[in-house]
Amino acid sequence: MSTETAILAGGCFWCLEAVFDDLKGVSHVESGYIGGDVENPTYEQVCGKETGHAEAVKVEFDPAELTYEDLLDIFFHIHDPTTKDRQGNDVGPQYRSAIFPLSDGQRAEAQAAIERANLLWDDPVVTTIEEGKWWPGEREHQDYYARTGDTTPYCNFVVGPKVRKFREEYREKLKPGVAD
Repeated sequence: MSTETAILAGGCFWCLEAVFDDLKGVSHVESGYIGGDVENPTYEQVCGKETGHAEAVKVEFDPAELTYEDLLDIFFHIHDPTTKDRQGNDVGPQYRSAIFPLSDGQRAEAQAAIERANLLWDDPVVTTIEEGKWWPGEREHQDYYARTGDTTPYCNFVVGPKVRKFREEYREKLKPGVAD
């Protein structure tokens, strides 16, 4: 099995990780930071809005099962790409909508996905295409929803509903055994 990697930012990385981890063809999802100018940033630094980093996920996937195009189309369905530096109550540049292509081919596909997304949303898509160095998030941020479920208020009110909606809408693309 060959794998490709995608790096996407669309609000809280806990939400993105929980959704992408459920997809057939995805072998690993890592939460982290990208797009800023501080070496090895911490969660606290990124939340302080001064580093320029976005909370993001690095998704490793099998392109024979899930194409980069499909991954991007799902990305545009699971977050609001029309609000600058915001997803729901999460506000700040670390919550921006951005795609970080790892090749010229991914860059072209990202631009095409933004154009497709503009046809789906009433307001203009503000998702950016950026470059940056990837920094893994701290251990406590990895597999956060898988470990905590709806036991924390944020997961109960934000992550859980997003995951349940995604699972209902994308049932045919879920890994075998993913619970509802």
